[in-house]
Amino acid sequence: MHDDISEAVLSREEVLKYPREQVSAYLEELRTTQRHKFYRALQHPLYPILRKIERRHENLHYVTGAVGSHRIVYASNHKSHTDYLVEPLVLDDNGIRPPLIAAGINLFGGPLGLINKHVTGAIPIRRNMKDPAYLITLKAYVAEIVKKHDLFFYPEGGRSYSGELKQAKTGLYNAVIESGRSDLVVIPVAIAYDLVLEDHILAHQREKKRQRPFRREVAEMVRYAVGYRSRAFTTFGAPISIGDRDVHSRTDVLELARLVRNRIGVLYKVLPTALFAAAMRPNIARRDLESRIDRLIEELAARHANLGATSGREVVEEAAEPLETRGIVVAERNRFRVRERTVLRYYARTIEHLLVTTGRTH
Repeated sequence: MHDDISEAVLSREEVLKYPREQVSAYLEELRTTQRHKFYRALQHPLYPILRKIERRHENLHYVTGAVGSHRIVYASNHKSHTDYLVEPLVLDDNGIRPPLIAAGINLFGGPLGLINKHVTGAIPIRRNMKDPAYLITLKAYVAEIVKKHDLFFYPEGGRSYSGELKQAKTGLYNAVIESGRSDLVVIPVAIAYDLVLEDHILAHQREKKRQRPFRREVAEMVRYAVGYRSRAFTTFGAPISIGDRDVHSRTDVLELARLVRNRIGVLYKVLPTALFAAAMRPNIARRDLESRIDRLIEELAARHANLGATSGREVVEEAAEPLETRGIVVAERNRFRVRERTVLRYYARTIEHLLVTTGRTH
């Protein structure tokens, strides 16, 4: 199969103008293999972390309704390195054919890299590569892959370091449209956690300045996994047909990227920790905090947000303990005080896209 894909890429008119040896080298790097019977080997390297995340899903009927008659491209927001584990396993838990995954090349070092490359079917992407030959090869490779496989990718590129829903990049949208499949659909996917494993790391860095070795990031994740427990909600949206989109129309591609991002934003599960963070003040009485959360919930309900709680009291009961255990807030005699302002703001920003008035926290 890979030889067929490589030959198809090498025969494309837009690829022929670049040296064959250069393109072939890039193709060899992009080459991936999915061995479904070993698929759950994905869990083993990070099993001590994965077992602490309770997988939940919503609206899976959109996937089961489309999988029999469509080629599917899943487009998700990107919160954590655990996304690559949680979201594909939700599909596998429910007997849905596993997609290939477009992942940053930093994930391909060491034992986990071998599993990504030879078991799960992850495609290593050099996100900051500017070489035109690479970009053309990547686009052609993904277009050919989508003719034969479903694909899971993250339009934001990397994880959100600020917590907010980032703007989408359009490169892979161009590639999947170029596959030319008339049965092609994009299924928007939103993933939300009570607690993001790397919250302290991401929040304090705020924006990505350089790519760190993945082994170092894994070591940090293991450190922050001590006492860590979280639910992960994967919410699927209605399929968006893209078989008739014009790959040569920048307007078509941008409109698609915006539409999918908006759908992801609405699907995003608004969990108690985010509501608590968005309503929190530097020092506040529990009763006042509950009232602020009630008003926030009312606003979000009017905007048809995917709410994970219905009252301020429920939010405080569910969010206070994990946020305190995580060292983000302190509870003192029926009052709450902020301990980690930067991390609290990270969680507040996760729902800013749903609010009319943003930046209100603290």
